[in-house]
Amino acid sequence: MLDILRSWIIDQGLDLPMADILARSLIFVLIIILSLIAYFVAKHFILKGLTAIISRTTTQWDDMMLKKKVFNRLAHLAPAMLVYMSISIPFEGYDWLIALINGLVLILIIVMVVLALDAFLNATLAIYTTYDVSNRIPIKGLIQVLKLIIYFASAIFIISILVNKTPVVLFTSLGAVTAILMFIFKDAILGFVAGIQLAANRMVANGDWIEMPKYGANGDIVEIALTTVKVQNWDKTITTIPTYALITESFKNWRGMSDSGGRRIKRSINIDMNTIQFCTDEMLDRFSKIQYISSYIEKTKIEMQDKNKQEHVDNSSLVNGRRMTNIGTFRAYVKAYLTNHPMINKEMTLLIRQLAPNEHGLPIEIYVFSKDQEWVNYEGIQSDIFDHILAVVPEFDLRVFQDPSGMDFKRLIH
Repeated sequence: MLDILRSWIIDQGLDLPMADILARSLIFVLIIILSLIAYFVAKHFILKGLTAIISRTTTQWDDMMLKKKVFNRLAHLAPAMLVYMSISIPFEGYDWLIALINGLVLILIIVMVVLALDAFLNATLAIYTTYDVSNRIPIKGLIQVLKLIIYFASAIFIISILVNKTPVVLFTSLGAVTAILMFIFKDAILGFVAGIQLAANRMVANGDWIEMPKYGANGDIVEIALTTVKVQNWDKTITTIPTYALITESFKNWRGMSDSGGRRIKRSINIDMNTIQFCTDEMLDRFSKIQYISSYIEKTKIEMQDKNKQEHVDNSSLVNGRRMTNIGTFRAYVKAYLTNHPMINKEMTLLIRQLAPNEHGLPIEIYVFSKDQEWVNYEGIQSDIFDHILAVVPEFDLRVFQDPSGMDFKRLIH
């Protein structure tokens, strides 16, 4: 082509040197114009046509590819490929210039391919997150590892072009700097290994509530990446934890609570032991009017009377035989109240027990599970329950223990 154009220009009356320069310049300009046309066609015709076709499909993956600009970045390859294949025509005989331009164009092609692959991986991750399995098995760390490999390999190819060496030579020479590379990418390597273990053992997943006091983390996992795990705490702050720390250190995952269908309520109230006593007939008559335990009172009274008759118990003293106590009756009431509570999970542990007495009285522990696991609703249910229980305590001739306050001492003075 160069010879034909050069001969035609000479026929027009120009000498050979000027004809050669003009012919080369015209071909070079033509290549630039054709590359711009190729870019325009790829960008405004092929890409728009592809967009129209994708908009009519029902699948999501092609829409995501378009959204992440995978095809947009591939469009830049058209002019680069045209220049790479045709640049030797105008610069025939100037091998060093051809090599220089081809090297720069090849670097541009590598960068465009890397950017397209990066966009493709981003689209893959975005598509994957639309499935429920993404919460159980996050792959963001794996995607980041693939990106690192692509970036590293592309850097080797670009360096090989700049130093005019084959990539094989550079790859084989990396053995000498392996230790340095391992030091530089230590966190990435540890994070990648930890990510595999976390996913394989299903230790954590996006949305899990975890506690890790060492790092001040107490909230939901919002992102599991290659080197870090981001936790949004309940005060809306973000704590960043090294991924490998979840393997090497202990943490609490509340997923079991979420999957169980209940959230534990475990709290005690302290009863003043000076108010604990045997139930008199008057007390039992009063307690029997409480609907939740009326049948329990009657049944227990009959059982104890029969038992005491069989053993010929002297009823002149309440100490003799079996007797009901106000604290035992109170525990029975609390159990019946919680059993009838609509927001308590009856299929899980429901326990009302005494703990060891101490200087603050006799602790009565309520150990049950709320059906609603949402924090705000859970706290409301728990508060309502203890509002009621604390208000009921005096009905059983009991008193809640609390340390003396200034008002108590003031009453003593007066």
